[in-house]
Amino acid sequence: MHARFGFPDGLGGRRSLVVDSLLALGYVGAGLLLGREQPPAGWRSVDELGAVLTALVGLVLLARHIAPVAVFAASCALWTLFIACGYWPVVNSMPPLLGLYTVAATRRARPSVVCAAVVAGIWVYAGLSNPDNSSMPTVLAQAVLFPAVVLVVGRGSGALAERNRQFAELTAQLRAQQEENALRVLTEERVRIARELHDVVAHHMSVISLQAGMASYVFPTDPASSRRALDTIADTSREALEEMRRMLVLLRVGQEGAGQREGRAHADGADALEDGAADAPAPGLDLLDRLLERVRGAGAEVTMEVTGSPARLPQGMALCVYRVVQEALTNVLKHAGPTRAAVTIGYERHTVVVCVTDEGSGKFQPNTGVSPGHGLIGMRERASIYGGSVTAGPRALGGFEVRLTLPAPTTSDRPGGLPAPGSGDVRSR
Repeated sequence: MHARFGFPDGLGGRRSLVVDSLLALGYVGAGLLLGREQPPAGWRSVDELGAVLTALVGLVLLARHIAPVAVFAASCALWTLFIACGYWPVVNSMPPLLGLYTVAATRRARPSVVCAAVVAGIWVYAGLSNPDNSSMPTVLAQAVLFPAVVLVVGRGSGALAERNRQFAELTAQLRAQQEENALRVLTEERVRIARELHDVVAHHMSVISLQAGMASYVFPTDPASSRRALDTIADTSREALEEMRRMLVLLRVGQEGAGQREGRAHADGADALEDGAADAPAPGLDLLDRLLERVRGAGAEVTMEVTGSPARLPQGMALCVYRVVQEALTNVLKHAGPTRAAVTIGYERHTVVVCVTDEGSGKFQPNTGVSPGHGLIGMRERASIYGGSVTAGPRALGGFEVRLTLPAPTTSDRPGGLPAPGSGDVRSR
């Protein structure tokens, strides 16, 4: 755009053209009617030539929004010619003033002031053309007042239009940013859900695979053990389907309300679980017993011990503990071979420490169902959400250890204040 201010294209431009067409036709009609009146002494009545000039100066207004300066110059030239022919200046004074208004509204201050000075000069010229019927003080006052008022009004109108345009652009940018933020939150939600699905499927499928292999191996010699293995497979597959259903519920909730959850601290979906499915609670410390039973059913000996004074963890932190223990035990089943494993949850003054150790070969290989290293990376990402950390490595005396350290929950971590240790906590054994 050439100028600081301007008029919209498309539909807005067509509307401006329609308005200018009606304005031009209306002015031509009004000018011709005014020209039929008896002019003041010293001025000619509007004849055929005057009517042609009046029609031309009015029709020039059709291009007012396309070329404001050119329209102003043409209207001033025709007005000056109209005055030079001895016609009453008032008949065609409106188009130059309207052209001045358009220039003031759509161009910068300097060309606007120049155009105002041109109008003032033509006004003085008109007064000098008929000194017998003009009072020079009145002419000078009009030459200054009329262009000045039109200039100020035009500048103010242009400034208002520019502010409205900027406001519209800012509104569009904010709307686009909100849509982008909503899409980003939805993407993060889907990534988080994909991570949840990885954890669920990897653990349950490991148990199912081991139990299926054992059932096939002992079926000819020990049908009872084979039946127990099949029962474990059935229970594990049911639990896997239930947890996958929870994830699908979360996916639906994430699509409907991603923008509302933007900026929440618990990126692993604790709040979404509270909102989306009261009848399908997220895995927490109260479900560790079932997790350990499945691992025992897969052939590993697992014990759990809780030390310190158990404190109720926020749901998101409890889910983090559950998933880390689940991932660690899954890798025990897959990579440690026949072994014993121990889960220890220590409630210290400022931290909660969870250790999962085994006495296997010590060769830790993260789950590869999705991508190499995803299991360990996922555990570390979960811990970092709550200001914690995860370390994993071989033990000095053999075996492998996964250690999760989380900051102990405080009152500020519990919206509305959580009760004393109760349901959902794991007690010392």
